[in-house]
Amino acid sequence: MSMQSSDPIADMLTRIRNAINVGKNEIRLPSSKLKLVVAKELAKAGYLDNVKTEKAQPRDEIIITINQAGQNPAITEITRLSRPGRRVYAKAGEIPRVKSGRGIVLISTSKGVMTGRQAVQKRLGGELICQVY
Repeated sequence: MSMQSSDPIADMLTRIRNAINVGKNEIRLPSSKLKLVVAKELAKAGYLDNVKTEKAQPRDEIIITINQAGQNPAITEITRLSRPGRRVYAKAGEIPRVKSGRGIVLISTSKGVMTGRQAVQKRLGGELICQVY
């Protein structure tokens, strides 16, 4: 039996948060293009150790390695900003800074998913996905 989430990004972030709280360093979740891009951006920013996909039935899986065994996770807090019932958008000049620049905000723009800093440099606004620090 497969549970269908109405907000797959929030489900992914919750799985990461729960894995960190119980000390797991790897999670598996059903794959989608947006979840894969968000996970790769978090890995590129240094918050996740590794992201890869694996063929599975009925759908591919994303395998996220949060941290290596024996290391502390880089994520202190991860929060969903925009939800299906309440979308949050920001112009290039209104993109929030997280913890005085120590954290990042992921934003979905017309040029793809990127960090808030990259969006400001490219002068792009969009939907705020999540904030991490």
